[in-house]
Amino acid sequence: MDSNLGPYKVILPQWISCAPFEKLLNMEIVEAEKGKAILKMPFKFDYAQGAGLMHGGALISLADTSVAMAMKSILKENTHFATIEVSANFLYPVKEGIVKSIAYVEKSKEERIFYGKAEVFNNKNIKVLEFNSKFKIAKNSSINL
Repeated sequence: MDSNLGPYKVILPQWISCAPFEKLLNMEIVEAEKGKAILKMPFKFDYAQGAGLMHGGALISLADTSVAMAMKSILKENTHFATIEVSANFLYPVKEGIVKSIAYVEKSKEERIFYGKAEVFNNKNIKVLEFNSKFKIAKNSSINL
């Protein structure tokens, strides 16, 4: 078995910071506080799909990460949580520039459940994606690798 296939222990420089995958996509945290986060990401050639547009998976990754950073801004450090449900509406193609995601979270009435929303905009401030998600906090707030 290839030892480079995980599991990996990832140590982040601080609670609200980009993980390896997010760095791979050149995401930047602009703001993350009080249940809101703003992240941005450039459209690079490596993020293009066959028609030359930004790949939908890259846009969803930005939206999901921005909601995760909004979550981190209201949770105790080292709280473990995961995205358990997502839905997205693609509204407009991205052909160039920097995309920006603005995300918010709110606590559900259900124990350990949070809802997140994000809107992603292109460099002309046109909304390109609407994103909704559901997050769950780990029961004992830890995940063993």
